[in-house]
Amino acid sequence: MLEDLKPIISNLEERIYGMGIHFNIAQKEDRIFTLDVQMSDPTFWDDPDKAREISQEATQLKNAVESYKQLVSDIEDANVMLEMAIEEDDRSLEGEIKDYVQQIEETVEKQEVLLLLSGEYDANNAILTFHAGAGGTEAQDWCSMLIRMYLRWAEKAGFSIELMDEQPGDEAGTKSATFLIKGENAFGYLKSEKGVHRLVRISPFDAAARRHTSFAAVDVMPEIDDTVEINIDMKDVQVDTYRASGAGGQHINKTDSAVRMTHRPTGIVVQCQSQRSQMQNREQALRLLRAKLFELELEKQAELKEQIGGTYQAIEWGSQIRSYVFHPYNLVKDHRTGVETGNVQSVMDGNLDQFMEGFLKKEANLTI
Repeated sequence: MLEDLKPIISNLEERIYGMGIHFNIAQKEDRIFTLDVQMSDPTFWDDPDKAREISQEATQLKNAVESYKQLVSDIEDANVMLEMAIEEDDRSLEGEIKDYVQQIEETVEKQEVLLLLSGEYDANNAILTFHAGAGGTEAQDWCSMLIRMYLRWAEKAGFSIELMDEQPGDEAGTKSATFLIKGENAFGYLKSEKGVHRLVRISPFDAAARRHTSFAAVDVMPEIDDTVEINIDMKDVQVDTYRASGAGGQHINKTDSAVRMTHRPTGIVVQCQSQRSQMQNREQALRLLRAKLFELELEKQAELKEQIGGTYQAIEWGSQIRSYVFHPYNLVKDHRTGVETGNVQSVMDGNLDQFMEGFLKKEANLTI
């Protein structure tokens, strides 16, 4: 019935109105005007770094305002279409209006999730690190499966992916790997994934076909740009170079291009071997060290622990944030939020939004 669409549209109008308040649309428009004035100054590009920062802020604000205004326009159109259909008693439009309203609802839900990405560093790129737990080849294979899952998710989300470091497994899989995920709100989404991930399956590496439990840890940090002051005295950093291992071609394996940095005051160790030149690997290793030191500083402040996804957990039984059960039944369950699904293959193919959104809503004390 056409009349049944009235309360649905009314509810969407209220949600969109609420979003306008939460997003501070009027304040954003004022800020856009201020930035536009700055960008019109003939001397604007005299400081390229500051100019790029202002341009990026203006683009993000304009995108947010335009998205909101489009929703307002869409829901107004839906109202007009419904009123005309009811007035003319034209039931043939019911399906078209339903589809249109459903599209609006899906967009509203996506925008509401963006409201939850309000952390200071949520908009940043994310540094994503994987470590296989104890268990040899089985755990290392699980680590590779997780890497594939997250890279699939990043590709679907439109993020770009940059390999920073990778240590292949002894026989199969991956011991550890680090990736830079680039895109707006990459850290905001991925911070929910920090912790230990547990796999239960019949191991393909066990001739007796027994059920195995494996663990791998995922660490997530925001990439920190030069606008955030992180003081690193290179006198405190031991830099070692070595020959890169694993895939990468003859050039990588024949030169001491890999770089390991040890920060003596904290004991933090980072390494990078993904680039062809030692200089490029040094630059990436230093970026990673900056991020780890920044994370350490935040974790010293108890009130900010949750904003960066919690503290690193031991890779062991009982500390997992999520379980992936392939046998004797199919189930992926997040132990923090209770979000679960029996479609294991879909999750392994990178469909993680329900888990990320569940975490964000729980953190915001919203009902899932």
